Amino acid sequence: MQAFEVSQLISRQAAGDRLYLEFLKVPDLSMGLYALSAGGMDPQSAHTEDEVYYVVGGRARIKVADEDRAVQAGSIIYVPKHVEHRFHSVEEELRVIVFFAPAEYSNSKSG
Repeated sequence: MQAFEVSQLISRQAAGDRLYLEFLKVPDLSMGLYALSAGGMDPQSAHTEDEVYYVVGGRARIKVADEDRAVQAGSIIYVPKHVEHRFHSVEEELRVIVFFAPAEYSNSKSG
């Protein structure tokens, strides 16, 4: 079994001073913790895998293709592969658990 505590993941991510901390990767799934500070910019682009975001804290908006909506703790967002998306208007530090299926970069030629 592999088990994780969000508080420990947040500490690891902060210590590494990075936006994304991948903490699980197996062939059919990967997971990471993504963080954006208030007012921060989301640099990501479309991925070659499906993904699900689970917001564990903060407040922002997300644009997926032509749809735009507010997100907060408890929000769950599915983004199909190859669809442009990004968080924006981050009002309060955003922390998101990201699930990729299959594992991130599994479908890309450079991954």
